[in-house]
Formats: sequence, C-alpha cells, structure tokens
Amino acid sequence: MEGAGVQIPVDESYLEYDYDADDASFTSCYWGSELSCKRGRTLATTITQYRYENGRRYHAFRDGEYYQPNDEKQSDYEMIVHHLWLLSLDDKLFLAPLNNPQRILDVGTGTGVWAADIADIFPDSEIIGTDLSPTQTAMAPPNIRFEIDDCNSEWVYPEDSFDFVHMRSLSGCVSDWPELYRQCYKHIKPGGYLQHCEFGVKVINNEPSPQTARADEMYKLFTELVLQTGDMINKSFSVDQRMPELIKDAGFVDIVDSKPIWPIGAWSSDERLKEVGKWNQRSWLDGLESWVLALFTRQLGWSAAQVRNWVEEMRRVVLDRNCHFYHEVRCVVARKPLDGEVVPPEPAPSAS
Repeated sequence: MEGAGVQIPVDESYLEYDYDADDASFTSCYWGSELSCKRGRTLATTITQYRYENGRRYHAFRDGEYYQPNDEKQSDYEMIVHHLWLLSLDDKLFLAPLNNPQRILDVGTGTGVWAADIADIFPDSEIIGTDLSPTQTAMAPPNIRFEIDDCNSEWVYPEDSFDFVHMRSLSGCVSDWPELYRQCYKHIKPGGYLQHCEFGVKVINNEPSPQTARADEMYKLFTELVLQTGDMINKSFSVDQRMPELIKDAGFVDIVDSKPIWPIGAWSSDERLKEVGKWNQRSWLDGLESWVLALFTRQLGWSAAQVRNWVEEMRRVVLDRNCHFYHEVRCVVARKPLDGEVVPPEPAPSAS
C-alpha cells in the first residue's frame, strides 16, 4: 500500500490488541543472532577515540558529521530498521534485477547487516561497506570488507567498477545530494544499478479528530524541528521528496519509484501493515532519542534533560492507541545506461 493521503483500514480491536510495545521480546530473534554486532577489528587509534556526549557514544572519524550515536543501543535499533525494510520490500534485500554481480558497494553500511546478508546471497561477489564508524559485525562472510569513509568525499574507487550501489537511511548525512548521485553514476558499471531507500520525516494522521489534536501538534513539531536542524547543518532531511528527479538528473534511466507506508503502531486491519506498524512503533520508541539528541542539543541549544523530557512526551504519543499515524518511506531503483545506448526522450506533457 502506497501514496500520501491513502486511507489505511483501521483494526477496531486495536485498543485491546494483545501486545506490549515496550516489551522487546518479539525482537529477540535478532538480538540473539550471529549478526548482533560483536566486535573484533584492529583499527587506527584515532578512529576509535569516540566522542562521548550526553550519555551516548558518537563516531570519531570526521567528528560531528553524523548526528546519530554509534553505541550498542544504536546497533540494536539498526537491527529493527533493517527488519522494517525487509518487511516493506517483501523480504527482499534489493529490488534491482541483479544478475551475478561482481562488486557491490553499500554506502553508509552502519552495523553492516545489509552488506553481510547480501554477501551470503552472492558468495562469489566482492562486497564493500563504508561508514564513518568501525562498528560492523565481526561475523561477516569472507567476501565482504568494511572501510572507514565519508560518502561526501571524493570516491577513490575506479570508474565503472560496481554492478550495484546500495544506499539506505542517509537523510541528514549528505551535504550535496546531486553530487552524491553523480559519484554513484561515475562508479557504477554501464548497465549496473543504484538502489536508494529513504525515510520521510513528515507524519500523517490517518483519522484526524479532536482526540488526536495534541498528537498532531507533537508530530508536526517533530517534523519542523528535524527539518530545521537539517537546514542548519546543511544536510537535508527532505531528500525523499526529490529522489527520482535527482537520480534522473545524474543520468540514470529505467527509474522505478515505490513509496511504502509505515504505520506507527499495529492499528491497521491490514495484516502486513499491522506487522510493519508493530515494528515501526518499536523503531520510534527505541530510536527517538538517537534521532534528536545531538541535533537538538548542538543546533537548537536544548539541554540533554530538555531533549529527554520531550522524547518521553513523544513516546507517550507513539504509544497512544487512539492515534493512527503513519509516514512514508521511499525506495528508488535506477539503471546506468549501457555504453552507446540511446535513451529515448520523455514524451512532452499533453496540453490540458
């Protein structure tokens, strides 16, 4: 189910729905897995001289360039988000029509769980995952390597060297999106693919009513403040609104654009959306502090206590079963044309 303004069917029994959003037991299948982000790497000391701030740990390389922590709590949260994307893409790691790819790049790999999973699918491929933090799983397959790098810098890989470039959840991390897409285009082989999946920060009320007025205010404030702080650091949180056009401008063709819906809570009567909503509510509960703590203290001048009080109020909204809110995410897949391929022009818009 896709599209802004879509009316999502509501489960009328949601008020008595039997699960506890504060109980993490339903996610235990991930926490106990071999991908639970054990550490075991030797790196230059400066890379691991992390910033410790307001009780959370942040990256050292290019200190301050990324707004979310890189501690164990964040690693657990990233596993939830990984599962959410799998639910949204019908249990697929990728939507591009890959055929025996030789080299794959995962930009902003985080814990490396996506890269490790695709390395299992393509054991003969070379997988590279890049990130500002050396916090990737030590249980990765032998055909993967992780590199400390900043995607905003000039890429050092050979041109036309990747069959597939994957990017996910980079909003608020990129200072020049057209340039990043140009880098992708430059380093993808002719005929290779780009996949970019991103979240949107605009939250939509499925059933506005006087009873949800306070929640409306809180979600709107969340959106406004996140967009504002993104502008302040020159790293937009609204790239999801422009992805297809920017990717097209970089030279890609055969663009496929999908916009799955993520309910906040298991309130939909649609079984798939109910499952997505359950996990997304957990994502909000576990991720809210990570999303805003550095942004609001560094950019808005809030104290850590003010941020955490605000986060607790937001969590009460997220847990309110009278509220039926959702937001969109976006996944765009595109192909780099073959050498000499003639790309037909788009038809001119018809006169109204």
